[in-house]
Amino acid sequence: MLRSLYSGISGLSAHQKMLDVTGNNIANVNTTGFKSSAVQFQDTLSQLVSDGSGPTGQIGGRNPAQIGLGVQLAGISTNFTQGSTQSTGKGTDLMISGDGFFVTSKAGDTMYTRSGAFSLDQAGNLVSSDGAFVQGWGAVNGVIQNGGPTSNIVLSGQTLAPAAATTAAVMAGNLPAEAAAGDQFVREIEVYDAAGAASSLSVTFTRTAAGWDTSAALAGGATATGAMTFTNGVLTGGGTLNVGGIGIDLSTVTGYTGMNTIAAKSQNGSAAGTLESFSIGADGTITGSFSNGTKIAVAQLAMATFDNPGGLEKAGNTSYAASVNSGNAIIGTGGSAGFGTMSSGSLEMSNVDLSQEFTNLIIAQRGFQANSRIITTSDSVLEELVNLKR
Repeated sequence: MLRSLYSGISGLSAHQKMLDVTGNNIANVNTTGFKSSAVQFQDTLSQLVSDGSGPTGQIGGRNPAQIGLGVQLAGISTNFTQGSTQSTGKGTDLMISGDGFFVTSKAGDTMYTRSGAFSLDQAGNLVSSDGAFVQGWGAVNGVIQNGGPTSNIVLSGQTLAPAAATTAAVMAGNLPAEAAAGDQFVREIEVYDAAGAASSLSVTFTRTAAGWDTSAALAGGATATGAMTFTNGVLTGGGTLNVGGIGIDLSTVTGYTGMNTIAAKSQNGSAAGTLESFSIGADGTITGSFSNGTKIAVAQLAMATFDNPGGLEKAGNTSYAASVNSGNAIIGTGGSAGFGTMSSGSLEMSNVDLSQEFTNLIIAQRGFQANSRIITTSDSVLEELVNLKR
């Protein structure tokens, strides 16, 4: 009878823990990036009443007789299945499709989370909702320095795109075949030096009996000349100029009658620019749009996976910490082998299944009730035993 009392008590304790876990799951049904948990039970040590024996020539074998001593908590596992998608339209909200965790750092501690509700603080740091710094790698002149130690991602207005010297320019359009000898067309192109200082590059087309003479002059004094010939409007000779280290591509210029559309099409230099906006790609690369019109990579978010994600410890704020059974974090980038991809403007919602959780509530409640009946029944039997002597 005492054994049944203690078995009932252990059942009450175990099912109370199941209620606690289920209640926590339901409470976090709308928590971004939350992963539900499940309880597993196991029986405790059984008391041996009589030993078993093997068969002999005179008597058959006999099984051991044991009385169980109750139930205990075997473990609480975390379910890392994918949660549903919630579209937010906010560029800094990120969702991981597939395996992996965002990497954050707070007060020197490295944490891992599936919640991508990020924003920028006053200093331009990309931070999580609890103020942890999102980790990744910065870029130097548009080249991501991934593979090394991670650091805070900063996207402030002081982020600069470096100046780029003009090394190539393109002229396009049509030179009129009916132009008289000596007619000239002058076009100006704004070019830049390595410090981002702008200057003017002048390209002159002069009609000759054989075709067109070309000349280019930089404001600093460098010049270059050449000649272009056309057959039935198609360029057959000339097509390039090089002045002061700037190659001018004339290969798409035509020479048909009736049109004068020659113009500067493009050049590859730029002044320095400040960050105006950014976008985040599926691999976590943050591409900045700068005031000088350029778009270059400025950073990339890091992702982490684990050999055993079920071994991670919940650390609050929808974050996890590595443990001895999770293994060390494997750091990589979105879309690479073993890592999921990122989606900007969306969040991963909780993976709690309410129908399953309410079913678990019923199971836990009935289990609790049944174990309480064990205690009341054992108490009644003890009462009868005490009443044998009046």
